[in-house]
Amino acid sequence: MEDPSERSDHAFETEAVHAGEEPDLGPGGTGDLVSPIHLSSTFAMDEAGDPSHGYKYSRLGNPTREALEHRVAALSDAEHAMTFASGMAAIATTCLSVLGSGDHVVAFDGIYGGTKVFFDDYLTEHFDVTVDYVDATDTDVVADAVTPETALFWMESPTNPLLKLCDIEAIGGIADRHGARLVVDNTFATPYFQRPLALGADVSVYSTTKYLNGHTDSIGGAVVTNDDGLAEQVRFVQEYALGAMLSPFDCYLVLRGSKTLPLRMRQHEANAKRVANYLSEHEKVTTVHYPGLDTHPGHDLATRQMDGFGGVVSFEIDGGAAEARAFVESLDLFTLAVSLGSVESLIEHPASMSASYVPEEERLASGITDSLIRAPIGTESADDLIADLERGLGYL
Repeated sequence: MEDPSERSDHAFETEAVHAGEEPDLGPGGTGDLVSPIHLSSTFAMDEAGDPSHGYKYSRLGNPTREALEHRVAALSDAEHAMTFASGMAAIATTCLSVLGSGDHVVAFDGIYGGTKVFFDDYLTEHFDVTVDYVDATDTDVVADAVTPETALFWMESPTNPLLKLCDIEAIGGIADRHGARLVVDNTFATPYFQRPLALGADVSVYSTTKYLNGHTDSIGGAVVTNDDGLAEQVRFVQEYALGAMLSPFDCYLVLRGSKTLPLRMRQHEANAKRVANYLSEHEKVTTVHYPGLDTHPGHDLATRQMDGFGGVVSFEIDGGAAEARAFVESLDLFTLAVSLGSVESLIEHPASMSASYVPEEERLASGITDSLIRAPIGTESADDLIADLERGLGYL
């Protein structure tokens, strides 16, 4: 297998198919076109302590995981990639690798709820870490939040579920000037539409559960970076402190799913654009959140730092919680479920589903209203999806 640190000049679509799965045609090689699922928990050694094949124990390294990490690194233009048992495992390991007691974090006020719970109920409680949540759509607000203890800037762009954007390059500059790290959760955009490391981020994290896998059958996470020292620390925390690696079978699923990532993302985006335009003209819809609309406050920024606008559309209907719940429950093609990034179109009412654990006052202050709907748009026919939405909105 090629060294993951050796950058290729192949296009993204080519890397998505081939990176990490080059057939081994050398002596003893099997020529597998698809990476085998190496389920062995331990590996026989030809000599004590230093096996020639490089593997000792699957927590410390596994050929299937290595293949996937090679691909994720290649797709992210990164030197290093580490894959985890979940997106939250990737997030937690990154934070535990970067932060120490007394450190300060500046975070986007629209970050994923699971990340916020980890910050508020674990880092703050057990590591004396302080976190300030700011409106990172305004770079000056981010800069004003810096303290002498600031060690980490944690951003998402676009955010979940309101699809707010931040200027990654500008915030990366702030982080550099203060000797801090910038981490960008790039799950929504994927490396196909946005590459945070190239924009100045130190780390990018993913829930591979979402678009990288794309088929609603695997939970996982990934961390990518070009910082050798940080990668070493992340691997140490992953392999020795937490043991939070992705299983060989899930690695196989993500390897298989990622081959069609470019095709799927183009279809997700094409469908999302049509759905967003349809909703923006509907009399029962009061607001549409989608960076691909020129009415979106971050549209110009998205055009500059992204290669596409993604596949998630959020919108608010003319009504309250009861009407929103009735609407999402009336649809046929859209499956009522949390999560996103799969070939199937999903829909949810955040106030009663993914954000139901957030106190109402805090939820409303963050912009998650009772009438907000989140719709990750799949790869089905856009005409069929719009017809399903039309029927549902007709009941309001």
